[in-house]
This record gives sequence, structure tokens and C-alpha cells, in this order.
Amino acid sequence: MSSTKLRLVVICPHFAPDLAPTGVVMTRIVQELAARGHELHVVTSLPWYRNHAIESGWGGRLWRTEKTAWGSIIRVHPFPGKSKTNLLRRAIGFLAFSYAVGIRSVHAGGLPFKVDGVLAMSPPLTLGLTGWFTKMIRRAPLVFNIQDVFPDAAIQTGAISNKRIIAIAQWIERVSYHRSDAVVLLSQDLRNNIAGKLNPKYHPRLHVIPNFVDTIAITPQSRMTRYRSELGIREELVVMYAGNVGFSQSLHLMLEAAREFPQVAFVINGDGAARKKLQEDGSRIPNLYFGEYQPIERLSEVLATGDIHVVPLRAGLASVSVPSKSYSILAAARPMVAAIDLDTEIPHILHQAQAGVAVSPDDVELFIAALRKMIANPQSLLEMGVNGRKWVEEHASPASVAEQYEAIFLTKR
Repeated sequence: MSSTKLRLVVICPHFAPDLAPTGVVMTRIVQELAARGHELHVVTSLPWYRNHAIESGWGGRLWRTEKTAWGSIIRVHPFPGKSKTNLLRRAIGFLAFSYAVGIRSVHAGGLPFKVDGVLAMSPPLTLGLTGWFTKMIRRAPLVFNIQDVFPDAAIQTGAISNKRIIAIAQWIERVSYHRSDAVVLLSQDLRNNIAGKLNPKYHPRLHVIPNFVDTIAITPQSRMTRYRSELGIREELVVMYAGNVGFSQSLHLMLEAAREFPQVAFVINGDGAARKKLQEDGSRIPNLYFGEYQPIERLSEVLATGDIHVVPLRAGLASVSVPSKSYSILAAARPMVAAIDLDTEIPHILHQAQAGVAVSPDDVELFIAALRKMIANPQSLLEMGVNGRKWVEEHASPASVAEQYEAIFLTKR
């Protein structure tokens, strides 16, 4: 419990019960700050992440307000598009959502008008401008949390190539950093990326606070899960990817490995813009399975289904994104093979924890070689799983993360 009570406005794209990883992260940060005695007023979207459409029971209004024990939640319409691949439609939706959030953030918590701080999250990057607007109106310091560095990730994956759009996005990025009183990055790699874009006078504003994992909610379980049966998998070894099925992930590696190891079940669990193409390419691979997003209450079970988890990220993206799923995998006591830029955050964690193997991204031969070695030694899989669980219990506590956010706000008052 903090000796100083803060009154904060939190602006984020998702919040419980939404299943988006950023929603899970911000929900827990808010809960931990509330446990420390602070008052929080969250402005977010109506739940829509699972099917890219507002969930049943939540529609019919442009916004809804809920009172909570620690403050309030205002949920506004996210203006989702039907297609995840229509980038123009998604950009328009982000702009409309960010505008609506800004309008509601003025009223979040009611009187008194002034608050002690504003915490905004990106992506979408446009929430940086929303945070700045809220900062000026509510006369409070702005802390900008960056989960993925945008537009870098979109440029490197080829999702954005129009030079004018890139220039606009980079302008929004610079303004957001300049107008924030503190910018929080998930790793030193991301901090180095942002520092390279800014005048050195802004560098003291950059803070590294890693994401965390709820080791109470995510616990080690038996590999023989009900979810395994639902997928039609028996006792065979399971190699799993669980998360967003997008173009940032080199999921073609899973297809090539499935062809190489017919005795192993390969599971891609989740949804995203790249899933349809992957299903088409893998339609003739009998040991390749696709699973849907499951309720958050089943996360431990889903993760336990995989004997080995895969975290693939295309070359060059580790400096703009840290796959938060990695912490959950470790909490579930499962080993990991990460195909990701070496000498970055996730490979460092795996080496320190002795909880898995990291190989260069997009390299099919190295990926298959790493899997072959892991598959051949079942005992080592168990040992790496135990090591990973121990590491997250010691290094990725939600309470410690909330305490670091609290410290930033206290120094900015």
C-alpha cells in the first residue's frame, strides 16, 4: 500500500474481459495499482478482440460506464472493420476510436477535474495523441506505454509501404514521444530503438519496465488436457504456437517442421490476418492442427497442451516488439524454441533461465535442427519447463511492475 494516493486516468485499447494480450497486461497493472491504494479510471473499448466484432451483450451503445471498487471503466465503440487485412479501414477505425476515447477521457472519474497522471498504451499509436490531449485537459503528466514500436513493425513486415502514410505515422510517433513525460518500453532493445530517433535531451524520459505474468492464474498442468482431446490429438508430442497469427510471425516454420516430423502434432492456436493463407498452405499436412482462441480461464490448459512452444518473430522485429506470450509459456512450465533476432530480450531470458533454445529468425534448417534435439530428449523438456517457471516467479512479478509505474508518477507530480 502506497503512502500517497494517486488519481489516474488509464487509456488503453483493450481491458478485461477482452482477451487481447495488451488487455491482459493493462488489466493486471490496474489491479496492482488499485491494490496499492490508488484510484483509477480506465477508458477503453467494448470487448471485440476475439472475433474482430463487438461481443454479444455489449452492443447497442457508443459507450458504457461501469463503477468499480477502485474507480470506473468507460468502454467506447472500437469501430472495428470486418477485415483485418484492410489497413485503410483499420486506420480509420483506430482514428475514430482514439477520438472517442479522448472525448470520454475528459469526463473519466468526474470531478475534481485535475488528476495525478495519465497512462496511455500503444498500439494503436494514435492513443499517444489521445494521451497528450488528456494530459493537457486534465493537467497531469503523461506516461506512454509502448507494447510494439509503430510504424517500424508495420514497415518491416511490408504491411505499410506508402511513403506518405509512413511519414504521417512517424510524425505521430515523434510528437507522442516528445509530449510524454515518460515513455515506458518493454526491453532495452526497444529503448535503444526509440533513443536512436530522439534528441539525447529526451533520453531520460525513456524507462524499461518489462511485461509480467500472473503466476497464480497460469500454473503448470498435466499435458493430457481436455483441449488436446478437443483438437483430436492423442498422446503424441505437441509443438504449439499460441497467439496472434499475423505477418510478423514466421509461421511458415511450423508448416515446414510439421512435414519433417510426421509423428509430432503441430498446433497453431489463435487467429489473425495470416491464418487463412496458412490453413491453405497446410491443408495437406495431416499432423497440423488449427485451434481457436479460448476463454482466458483456459489459458493454463491451452499452454499445458503444448510440450514445446514456438515463438517466431521475423528478422529485425525484436527491436520493435517483445512477444509477451513468452512469459506465459514459462509460467506454464513449458520449454520454448524462439526463432528471433539473437542478442535480444527473449534469447537473453532463455539463456539466463535455461528454459529453451533460441535460433536465428526465418531459418528453417536451424529451426528444425533445434526441434529435433529437443524432441529427442523428453527429460530435458521437463527440466527446461521447471527452470522457466522458477525464472518468472523470481523476475516477472506483477506487483513489482506496478510499483515501478507508481514510482514514475510520483516523481512526475
